[in-house]
Amino acid sequence: MPEMTLHPEIMLELAGPAQLEELLPLVAAYHAFEEVETSAEQRRSSVGKLLQDKRLGEIWLVRNVDILVGYIAVCYSYSIEFGGRDAFVDEFYIAAAERGRGIGGRVLKEIAVLLQARGIVAVHLEVDGQNERARAAYARAGFSSRDKYHLMSLELAAEGDSLYPARRGS
Repeated sequence: MPEMTLHPEIMLELAGPAQLEELLPLVAAYHAFEEVETSAEQRRSSVGKLLQDKRLGEIWLVRNVDILVGYIAVCYSYSIEFGGRDAFVDEFYIAAAERGRGIGGRVLKEIAVLLQARGIVAVHLEVDGQNERARAAYARAGFSSRDKYHLMSLELAAEGDSLYPARRGS
């Protein structure tokens, strides 16, 4: 897989299906940290699909020397407003022991370069409104808040399950 050196010890590596087992514990840790309710089966299926189909998006692994310390998952779409393909940082996680060392900022800046080279014209993300540390890090990486807008979601049932929206926890 292609790698990008962000710092002498920090590497960014494009993940593929072979990295699924290595990646899943970090995804579980991120979901626990953010209180996202998903089952191990759901994480395996969702991450596996993304690793298999690069048209949907890509996941990069963040390594400190040879130790996996984080990941960033980016999903692709198209924006009329921005005039081209855009991307959404679906998940971004750096292990707690590695935070506060500038790794996240370096990852965000390099991801922007990689996405621009792929023809992406805008990158979006969501952040917990109470997480000032993350908000500041994203701002330092060039992200700006679109205060006029608020991200909203409608979770739909799986195809064939129902015509009604799904509800988490039901």
